[in-house]
Amino acid sequence: MPRLTNLDLDLVRAFLVVCEQRSFTRAGERLGRSQSAISLQVRRLEEQLGQPLLSRDPRHVALTEQGEAFLPQARRLLRLNDEILAGLGADDVEGEVRLGAPEDFATLHLPKVLGAFARSHPRVALTVTCDLTLNLLDRLREGALDMALVKREPLGPDLGVRVWREPLVWVGLDADLVQRSGTLPLVAAPSPCVYRKRAIAALDQTGRAWRATYTSPSLAGQLAALRGGLGLSVLPREMVPDDLTILTEGLPRLEDAEVALLKARGTPPAAAERLADYILSALDRQRLEPPGKASGSV
Repeated sequence: MPRLTNLDLDLVRAFLVVCEQRSFTRAGERLGRSQSAISLQVRRLEEQLGQPLLSRDPRHVALTEQGEAFLPQARRLLRLNDEILAGLGADDVEGEVRLGAPEDFATLHLPKVLGAFARSHPRVALTVTCDLTLNLLDRLREGALDMALVKREPLGPDLGVRVWREPLVWVGLDADLVQRSGTLPLVAAPSPCVYRKRAIAALDQTGRAWRATYTSPSLAGQLAALRGGLGLSVLPREMVPDDLTILTEGLPRLEDAEVALLKARGTPPAAAERLADYILSALDRQRLEPPGKASGSV
């Protein structure tokens, strides 16, 4: 029989924190260890796996191809460990966690994730706030949130740890809307919505005239306007309802949407750390599952 190797979960956790912090020094500060100790733990994990997981130079830490493949598996491994401990009553994590998220992302991807977390961590009180990304960033800076899922530009500021990426598309009631409109009618959330900004920038760059015909902070309100034929909008592909049409002809290309997890400054509560790990693991699993399964049990 071949010799079996058991992964050391402490080494796996050190690897995950390095990936999240993008720094051995900051990972050491979070875990209460020295930079050299964290570096040694990652090397020991690489030796156990027989694969290089991180490439290092004096200024940057980056995942190798093998590290990219191992990252979601590592998150699932620690999530399962935490769920087992919680189920056996060994989880003593308690307190309140204040999470912020964009309404559209929260509606589609978070309910089952947060429900499962609440059941496995009954002594943690969750408070969820849905708002526009820039408003969530303000709340995070003010100390009103412990963490937030925020929309970010793929080539923009390095905000947090990326947890989701999917194509953005133009959406409307039917394709004729683009052909019959000289000035495109735009349905969007009010500023400072990232998707509104992305739509306007793409149209302005191609010289296509537009006007805001319907503005609503509510996703339900925007969808109602689209169904009424009041204009077109920008949405992540997964969020397009079956009764609306993805529009491509005569419209500029859009960069992918990205959602990142960002934490408040300072030492986060243990309950917030547990929720952050849980969200990262659960969203990795949703993203990697075949279409049609991602909305199932997490």
